[in-house]
Amino acid sequence: MDAAVMHSALVIGTGLMGTSVALALRARSVTVHLRDVDVAAVRTAASLGAGTPQAPAGAVDLAIVAVPPPLVGRVLADVQAEGVARHYTDVASVKAEPQNDAVALNCDTSRYIGGHPMAGASRSGPLTARGALFEGRMWVLTPTADTTTETLNVALELVALCGAVPVLMEASAHDRAVALVSHAPHVVASLVAMGLEKAEERAVSLAGSGLRDLTRIAEADPRLWLDILSANAGIVADLLEELGSDLEQMILGLRAMAATDEAKRGSGAEIVEGMLRRGVAGRARISGKHGIQPERFEVVTVTIGDQPGELARLFTDADRAGVNVEDIRIEHATGQLAGMVHISVGQGLADRLKHALQARGWR
Repeated sequence: MDAAVMHSALVIGTGLMGTSVALALRARSVTVHLRDVDVAAVRTAASLGAGTPQAPAGAVDLAIVAVPPPLVGRVLADVQAEGVARHYTDVASVKAEPQNDAVALNCDTSRYIGGHPMAGASRSGPLTARGALFEGRMWVLTPTADTTTETLNVALELVALCGAVPVLMEASAHDRAVALVSHAPHVVASLVAMGLEKAEERAVSLAGSGLRDLTRIAEADPRLWLDILSANAGIVADLLEELGSDLEQMILGLRAMAATDEAKRGSGAEIVEGMLRRGVAGRARISGKHGIQPERFEVVTVTIGDQPGELARLFTDADRAGVNVEDIRIEHATGQLAGMVHISVGQGLADRLKHALQARGWR
């Protein structure tokens, strides 16, 4: 095949990730064939315009295996035995286990490269898919020891067609990284949310945007996350053990702050403040936009009604003011048909946006 042009692909697994990849490829005029053990899922994905459920007449340029991590190796071995494609990749969120399984099952690893697009949603299934899911997101590629240059180039083209940013890593390094930035945080969010299960309704009603932000990822499908965590369990456990040590240190500091002895209170305050400052420093390392170094933005807060089209009208008015919206955060007002939209803009632009929106009747 021409290494610069992908004409055809087979997506195996039509959940959120597989269907989103298929939609992105169809938008770039790639012929996409769909396969899934769930016939209804294939039918739904096809109805969304993600491709055709008909089997390809010959080998496609690339097969994308979009199944849970424990199944990747077995599915890869099966489809390679069929000869369905010239090159193969996957989109599983853990990379070492699928790669080891592929080797153990005697797959042709020269024509296979692991992949993990750093994107997703709290809900699964083809109906949650969208072709723009990967726009601007990191897409990690993990070559095997003998992945060919041609297979790598085809995978790089897939990433480009999906609008993502490629990152090359070893499989084990990838798994350590995602355990730190994704898997362990998901467990922590679930533990915090679990504490709300039996809390008094009056206490839960006081929850604000901070708690919502912290626990948002706990909404994800537990069955899907059980597959992810089972494939990376040891590394996640190590990180949670380190977090446990930090929690013990924080508890000691807080206990000291609650003491009657002034010296103990002072020493406890030093411990707590030091850890909070380290948290601020760590948070500052996270980029505001994927692939871009952290920036400082100014924020304009706008009250918005709960009517259809209000958010679109707000964006239109911001555009008329000649101000680019870098990021937004929406905070819903409890018990009211209104909310607060926190708009992040570049430094020096907040006053211009504020005055322009006020002139158009926004509060």
